[in-house]
This record gives sequence, C-alpha cells and structure tokens, in this order.
Amino acid sequence: MSHNKLTPEEERVIVHKGTEPPFSGEYDDFYKEGTYVCRRCNKPLFSSKSKFDAGCGWPAFDDSFPNAIKRVADPDGERTEIECANCGAHLGHEFTGEKMTAKNTRECVNSLSIRFIPART
Repeated sequence: MSHNKLTPEEERVIVHKGTEPPFSGEYDDFYKEGTYVCRRCNKPLFSSKSKFDAGCGWPAFDDSFPNAIKRVADPDGERTEIECANCGAHLGHEFTGEKMTAKNTRECVNSLSIRFIPART
C-alpha cells in the first residue's frame, strides 16, 4: 500500500500515536464545507456536516463515514483510540456519553492526521 510522505511532526502523531498541542491545529476552528480524509492514505473519514465546536482544542466530529475508522482500546485503559480503518493511522480518541450532540459521540482528531478537501461548488 502506498502512503503519502509525512513530515516529521505528522509522523510523530500518525505513526507514533502522538498528540498535537490543543488549539494549535489548522482544523480546530475551521468550518468549511467538504470532506476530511486521512493524511496518510487519503481515505475519506469525516464529512464537514459532522464537525462541531466541542471547545476541546482539537477538531471534533460526531459521526464518521461507514467503516472509515477503527476503534481500539487505548493502552491507558481509559480511552478509545481511533485509527484510519484503511491504513491504521492514529487519528485521535473517541469519547461517548458527554451529551454534546444528539449522537452523543465526540471523535477528537488531530489536525495533523487529516486533510480537508473542499466541496465542489
């Protein structure tokens, strides 16, 4: 499988399961219409329609495309890690039960793990 070339910072997050500092990512306060894809393999992950302002410092989504993400128990035993189901890239973590949206789910994603593709107008 061919992957996009990653910068050292993207590799730290995507391959080594790092986290970008809160409120630092390019997509935290970003609300244009389009699709968010995996930065490593270009697989569509989230629609801009599912993005919401969670105030947490990272892009937040309450839904993903069918079979786009894989949920894995985080080594800390507390959280659920989310990965790209296609290439295994680390995206961030999933939180449920917070009642922030009707779907009651928050996919908290590193901007470095995703890339935005604007909707065609």
